Amino acid sequence: MPRSGIAFSLIGLVGLLGGCMQTTLAPSSNASLTPRDRQLLAHPPYAQASIPETYRRHIVDYTRREQPGTILVDTNSKYLYYVLPEGKAIRYGVTVGEEAQAWSGVATVGKVAEWPDWIPTAEIQARLGPYPKRVAGGPANPLGARALYLYEGNKDTLYRIHGTNQPEYIGQAISSGCIRMLNEDVIDLVNRVKPGAIVVVLPPGRSA
Repeated sequence: MPRSGIAFSLIGLVGLLGGCMQTTLAPSSNASLTPRDRQLLAHPPYAQASIPETYRRHIVDYTRREQPGTILVDTNSKYLYYVLPEGKAIRYGVTVGEEAQAWSGVATVGKVAEWPDWIPTAEIQARLGPYPKRVAGGPANPLGARALYLYEGNKDTLYRIHGTNQPEYIGQAISSGCIRMLNEDVIDLVNRVKPGAIVVVLPPGRSA
């Protein structure tokens, strides 16, 4: 997504972020998939990837100070955390923005979409295109099964947390700035997140 047009401030919030994380692994579940999800993901038009165990979905100990319901992205470690009560979080492996495209800051979840259409921005068209003006939602769509639209106030930042049709890149820094997740994981996340939830993306060099 675009490299400009967003300037979040971490002043005041960073001081609240502290502590470390110790992992206690627990198995994943795909119970949140709908019948439509299962149908579309049964034979996806992309190669199945072997995801390292560390980047698979786990429940972990979480000793930072974010409130339950917050999303935190550790771009250095390529993890996204959904904070739970009682010192726990769900940790997901993600793909983050490559160095030239990376962004960080604080936003809120303005809206979510199921199997969204993709409308490439002018910058994406110029840098990576040509693409159609609109790509219909589905397993071949780069936004994957779900998208969380990140807002600053009432303004869409054009950055997303979304699924992917390139699962082989989970755990790498290769996207155009957005946060990619396995389709099964972004479905699980969307089923938990409340509208207006806070999203904190740590800057490069600042690991959780």
